[in-house]
Amino acid sequence: MGHTATAQAGSGGLTATEHRLANGLRVVLSEDHLTPVAAVCLWYDVGSRHEVKGRTGLAHLFEHLMFQGSSSVPGNGHFELVQGAGGSLNGTTSFERTNYFETMPAHQLELALWLEADRMGSLLASLDEESMENQRDVVKNERRQRYDNVPYGTAFEKLTALAYPEGHPYHHTPIGSMADLDAASLEDARHFFRTYYAPNNAVLSVVGDIDPVRTLAWVEKYFGTIPAHDGKQPPRDGSLPEVMGAQLREEIVEEVPARALMAAYRLPHDGTRECDAADVALTVLGGGESSRLHNRLVRRDQSAVAAGFGMLRLAGAPSLGWLDVKTSSGVEVPAIEAAVDEELARFAAEGPTAEEMERAQAQLEREWLDRLSTVAGRADELCRFAVLFGDPQLALTAVGRVLDVTAEEVQAVAAARLRPDNRAVLVYEPVAAEDTDTDTDTDSDETGSDENEGAEQ
Repeated sequence: MGHTATAQAGSGGLTATEHRLANGLRVVLSEDHLTPVAAVCLWYDVGSRHEVKGRTGLAHLFEHLMFQGSSSVPGNGHFELVQGAGGSLNGTTSFERTNYFETMPAHQLELALWLEADRMGSLLASLDEESMENQRDVVKNERRQRYDNVPYGTAFEKLTALAYPEGHPYHHTPIGSMADLDAASLEDARHFFRTYYAPNNAVLSVVGDIDPVRTLAWVEKYFGTIPAHDGKQPPRDGSLPEVMGAQLREEIVEEVPARALMAAYRLPHDGTRECDAADVALTVLGGGESSRLHNRLVRRDQSAVAAGFGMLRLAGAPSLGWLDVKTSSGVEVPAIEAAVDEELARFAAEGPTAEEMERAQAQLEREWLDRLSTVAGRADELCRFAVLFGDPQLALTAVGRVLDVTAEEVQAVAAARLRPDNRAVLVYEPVAAEDTDTDTDTDSDETGSDENEGAEQ
């Protein structure tokens, strides 16, 4: 079945058609003949929120296994074929999904579709102990390089664990723990694939210089024979009270270049008008060099070298507002925290000015249009709205919803949520110089490699 490609109001002329194969695979197509390229994006409805205690990191580990070879494409063949055809590719894992994507010259689209279908339908046949051990080591090394052995590297993990209580499906991050990665067995991986890597648990989007009829025929040809799987359990309930009710706090003494104040505020779920209002609020307060916190802490007080506020949008749990301030030399964290709270209280009492609203909404509009203007970005957003909200068409009108938010709504969500009793806080203190002098003769066993394995958290 399908829908006609009629441009919706507020979509900027962008269109998308929806189809569903007999095995349950949802397909979204969007024509764009501006450049001779096509993007393929495949979202599986599985992320770290589906994992159970003792098996964290399995979704991310399996993302890597999907590049380890399938029935028809052994070893590193997926990379070699795509890059040899002039394309690019990657995969990422988050709390709420795992995705895979290729951007190809338009005449190589069929190759990308065949490759994705081949590993969806046949990866289990080639999954063995050797590939399991290989990718287990890759993921563990990624954790060392991106989390354990970089300044402030575990902040995301620690703040998440504070913001979501023990037992909550979002309490742990997608990277997983070393112990759980070691404990994962080949049978765990096989069971994971059988449960989640099925056409009826996926959305495929194809965007770019395509012929929709021919593209849909290729999708039917390569994906249509893959059987649906049953047995997937819904993710555990991620709901929480709107406000934490108390400030949660942890102080960390590490070898970091500067003191830091980091905090996570509990915010409305993604997909709501309140979430869009919170996004505008955080942009006014900490989105770039024109923001209130940057002007106060970096420019005026010169008490910080960097100050920003960002948003982690989540559909299955409260979203989080991420505050990150790095102090200037000699400045203590309590002074920074007092200034932040003063600015947040003033914003809650007065709300944004008309100029701030115009600037913040223009900034968010530009970011949205940047994503939708590329075939890869649009393919990803179409998948996101299909998987998380059931309707890919919502991606094409997201800009309008952000621009429709009022200053009163922005002030209301700031007053309700950006409060000291609704945040988890990390305070970083550098190790004192005399504490590190005794370690000067110790050789590091780290390689210092900057290799990026490609899996995002």
